Amino acid sequence: MARKPGSSPTAMKNRAAKTAAAMAPAGAGATSAAAPAAPKKRTSPAQFAREVRAEARKITWTSRKETWITSVMVFIMVVLASLFFTAVDGGIGFAINQLLKLATSG
Repeated sequence: MARKPGSSPTAMKNRAAKTAAAMAPAGAGATSAAAPAAPKKRTSPAQFAREVRAEARKITWTSRKETWITSVMVFIMVVLASLFFTAVDGGIGFAINQLLKLATSG
């Protein structure tokens, strides 16, 4: 199976470093606490749209095969869980009926 673009360890480290730099407070450690923070620059709607598109390109979608396998696994687990809870419900119901029969016959 072909490797997805940008999935090499170096590319991931570079993206992590860029994210960390972007999330760090402006001038962290470089400015004193008494210095006022510069007001944030507002972005235009066009710039916002460009940034959204850039982030959307980074999304790695699952393949059709992966989606199908995951869906089948979920269906199997739902069936198994329903069988388990049906058995437990039947067992508890049977036990309660036996207790009630014992209580009313005595």
